[in-house]
Amino acid sequence: MTEIKVLDHGFVRLDGSLADDLSVVNSARVSFAQRSELVVIETDDDEYGTYATKFDLSDKDKGLISYLMRNKHGTPFEHNVFRFHVKAPIFIFREWQRHRIGSFNEWSARYSKLEPEFYTPRYENVRSQIGKPGAYEFEPVDSEVSSQFSLELYNKNHAMFQMYEWAIDKGVAKEQARLFLPVSIYSQMYWTVNARSLMNFLSLRNSEHAMFEIREYAKVVEQIFIEKMPVTAEAFVKNNRVAP
Repeated sequence: MTEIKVLDHGFVRLDGSLADDLSVVNSARVSFAQRSELVVIETDDDEYGTYATKFDLSDKDKGLISYLMRNKHGTPFEHNVFRFHVKAPIFIFREWQRHRIGSFNEWSARYSKLEPEFYTPRYENVRSQIGKPGAYEFEPVDSEVSSQFSLELYNKNHAMFQMYEWAIDKGVAKEQARLFLPVSIYSQMYWTVNARSLMNFLSLRNSEHAMFEIREYAKVVEQIFIEKMPVTAEAFVKNNRVAP
């Protein structure tokens, strides 16, 4: 799958998957030694005159997914897999990787040199934090402050990268030279996750209460989830976006 751009230098790419709605249905039906198959929903000639057949779940199987979601029967949603390739700033990864029911492998600055790519918020996304922990509200800062913040951030990030390069050139190990690097620098990771854990991620990170930057990534992840498992995704939304 092609990369979907996020923020100024980031992306999300579905590297591979073994995920569909039928996996949920049959993981549940095995309790009764039963199995479902897709049913024909449309048969027609496509634009090239080729005989085409479209398949989908039966209404009964769609109802089963809704039932499982609504009644929190969660394990059938675990028999599938998404493997994402993600490029994002380190401060986003540190929040993302708190979702521990999944597998992560990240670009190692111990073994290779990172690139001088840093996240700089757009002026309108520089914000102030108001309120108490757990009930913060965010508002845009004054345009002059926003402009100065972004400029200083850009300059300081690149100045610290120069120190990082200086340390490496002087023979300092990469694992120590990286101490100069800010959390705004971009890294890359592979994230492998099943649909149940993915829905937990989406319920928290594609939420109006989530940090703006990680929500931009979660929106893209949810688009991919909808494409691969549309019936499950619809049931998730109808269940008030609560993972089973």
